[in-house]
Amino acid sequence: MNTSESLVIIPTYNEKENVEQIIRAVLAQPIGAHVLVIDDGSPDGTADIVKNLMKGDCAGRLHLVERSGKLGLGTAYITGFQWALERDYEYIFEMDADFSHDPKDLPRLHEAVASGKGDLAVGSRYVSGVNVVNWPMGRVLMSYYASKYVRLITGVPVHDTTAGFVCYRRKVLEIIDLNAIRFKGYAFQIEMKYTAHHLGFRVEEVPVIFVNRRLGTSKMSGGIFSEALFGVINLRWRALTGKIKPRV
Repeated sequence: MNTSESLVIIPTYNEKENVEQIIRAVLAQPIGAHVLVIDDGSPDGTADIVKNLMKGDCAGRLHLVERSGKLGLGTAYITGFQWALERDYEYIFEMDADFSHDPKDLPRLHEAVASGKGDLAVGSRYVSGVNVVNWPMGRVLMSYYASKYVRLITGVPVHDTTAGFVCYRRKVLEIIDLNAIRFKGYAFQIEMKYTAHHLGFRVEEVPVIFVNRRLGTSKMSGGIFSEALFGVINLRWRALTGKIKPRV
């Protein structure tokens, strides 16, 4: 089997229009990463496309975990993190399947962690203004002010707390008690960053341009934002009461 120090985790649900292209774009990057697709029982055949690629020229660098039904973005990443920790990956990434995160930014996130600037690097839409393309203005404002709100409540020095484009150094995921992570939607992204910061890890923001998906259907919902807005209060309380602590 081919070896790599980097793994890119990509959750999928009904991404047949994007999955082959995003996999090939990630594998083409100079960091030489492997790809792990976590598919939640996509009825459109997304997993079958991945399986065919695994038999072809992507063999050895592409991996698949199939789950039955939509179990949530957060649990998909937790599954991927645990899969990675059972192997020898040092840099573990999370990104979307729909090209809203540009695979060409992967080396920049990798460099931010590998150089020692941060223990995790966040591909940030808001660290240098508002770098979002093709989102409705209402959605941009909701996302932007949600991150401002989270920063105010939690004190985490991160401009884009809901960002889903992240590179973790292995030790961060080893120390965080992944089984204690509660949230499944956008609040999962907040909880991971807050927990890492609370445990003393350095968060480095790397400016990226976020482009709304061109193909397929968005999985965004109002409930996801509600979880983020109201969940952070509980998150702050858990930290104040000593319930966020390293894995034993």
